Amino acid sequence: MNEHSIPDASSLHGWRKSTYSGNEGGSCIEVLDGYPTGVPVRDSKAPQGPAMVVPTAGWTSFVAAIKDDRLSA
Repeated sequence: MNEHSIPDASSLHGWRKSTYSGNEGGSCIEVLDGYPTGVPVRDSKAPQGPAMVVPTAGWTSFVAAIKDDRLSA
C-alpha cells in the first residue's frame, strides 16, 4: 500500500526549500529527499502540518516540466 500523506511533517528531518525561493517568507514548499515511498511535499509556513507524498516518477515529471517551461497558468 502506498502512503499518500504524513499527518505531522515535523516528525521528519532534512526538509529543504527550492534554491529559487526568496527569503521574504512568501509562499514556499519544502521537499524531503530520500523518502522510501515518494517525495514528501509540505507548506514551509506550516511545518507541523501534513505533507503529501508524491510518487517519485510524478515529481520528476513535474520538476522537468517546470524547468522546460511546459506548464501554463
